[in-house]
Amino acid sequence: MLAREAGEHIAAARAGHVEVHATKSSAVDVVTAVDKESEELLFERLGQLRPGDGFLGEEGKARESTTGVTWVVDPIDGTVNFLYNIPHYAVSIAAVTGEAKPGAWQVEAGAIFNPATGEMFSAARGEGSYLGDQRLQISSPPPMNLALLATGFAYSSAMRREQARVIAELLPEFRDIRRFGTASLDLASVATGRVDVYFERTLMPWDHAAGELVVTEAGGVIEGLGGQPPGREGLFAGHPELVAQLKSRIVALQGDTLLSEIPGWGLE
Repeated sequence: MLAREAGEHIAAARAGHVEVHATKSSAVDVVTAVDKESEELLFERLGQLRPGDGFLGEEGKARESTTGVTWVVDPIDGTVNFLYNIPHYAVSIAAVTGEAKPGAWQVEAGAIFNPATGEMFSAARGEGSYLGDQRLQISSPPPMNLALLATGFAYSSAMRREQARVIAELLPEFRDIRRFGTASLDLASVATGRVDVYFERTLMPWDHAAGELVVTEAGGVIEGLGGQPPGREGLFAGHPELVAQLKSRIVALQGDTLLSEIPGWGLE
C-alpha cells in the first residue's frame, strides 16, 4: 500500500537528522525536506498506478483529473511531531470523486498510516472502517462530562487566542481534553474510541479527507460549523449525540464566528 511505502521512507529519514526546510503560513508552520520527498514519492507512484487520476497534495503537487477521481494527500500530517521525534504523525491518503473540495467531494477510500507505531487505519465507502484487520465501530457515547475531547490549534496567534478562549470554557465540562497535533490521527482516534469527540478549526482538505471516511464508516458523523461544510470553518467528529451537544456549546460560547470576521486570524 502506498501509505505504508511513504511511511517507511519517512521512518527511515526520521532515524537520521531532520531540520526545518521552510515555513508556510507562519514561523511555526514548518515543512521538512522529508515532507517534500514523501509527497513526490506518492505523486509519482499514483501517476504510474492511476494515470488520469487527479492529485491534491499539501506541499503543492497537483494534477487535474480526467477520470473523476482525485487523490488528496498529506505526506506527513503532524510535521511538528515528526520534527521533534514525537511518535504521533501520519501519511494520509484519500480517493475522492466529484470536485476535490470539502462539502463537494465524496470520499471513496482512505488510509492513514502512522510509521512510528505501524498502525494502519483504512476505510472504503460502504465497506467499513478498520485498524489493521479489526473492524471499527463507535460505541454509545458517555455523558459529556465524562467524554474525552480532542482538538487542535491554528498556526496564527490571533486564532490561537480565540480557540483558547473557547477551550477554557469547555474544559470544566468534559472529562479532559487532548491535543495530539495530528488531525488525521485524531479522527482515527474517534473511530477507535481512544477519544469520544473531536473538534477543530482551520483544517485543510488533506488534513481530514481520509479521516472523514474512517469516522463515518465506523458509525460516526462528520459535521461542519455555522452552516459551512466540514473543514476550514470547523469540523466535528464523533457519535451524533456528542457532536450535537458540543456544537451547541460552541455556538453558545460564540465560537462559531466566521474566520473572516476574526481580526488577524490568518496572520502570524
